[in-house]
Amino acid sequence: MSHVFALRVYYEDTDLAGIVYYANYLKFIERARTEWVRGLGVDQGRLRAEAGLVFAVRRIEADYLRPAKFDDELRVETVVIAVTGARIVLEQEIFRGLEKLFAAQVVLVCLSEAGHPARLPAEMRLRLVPAVH
Repeated sequence: MSHVFALRVYYEDTDLAGIVYYANYLKFIERARTEWVRGLGVDQGRLRAEAGLVFAVRRIEADYLRPAKFDDELRVETVVIAVTGARIVLEQEIFRGLEKLFAAQVVLVCLSEAGHPARLPAEMRLRLVPAVH
């Protein structure tokens, strides 16, 4: 099961050549992850306020395959690869039509507000496990 997030490239996303600035791909996949978590029914603000837990990116391995340009309509596909007690591994890809432009493997970890490793809430793990490919 994958999550799909649509977006359009705006002028502010590009460099002088009209090509998406490389760091903006990370912003695009971050937005998609936020909507993916929301779609799972997880309120990150409430999770922080009530359980003192937050998510952080531990590692990203990214491949820039083709450039996106001003006014392109893109979609970010997010797929869960693995879930452990305190870690989620995702594959995120950005497409323009059928053309893959960007691919990343993202490792998320659960942290306490003090920044210490913490276990994912059991309820969230249960929601994620059916999505694992």
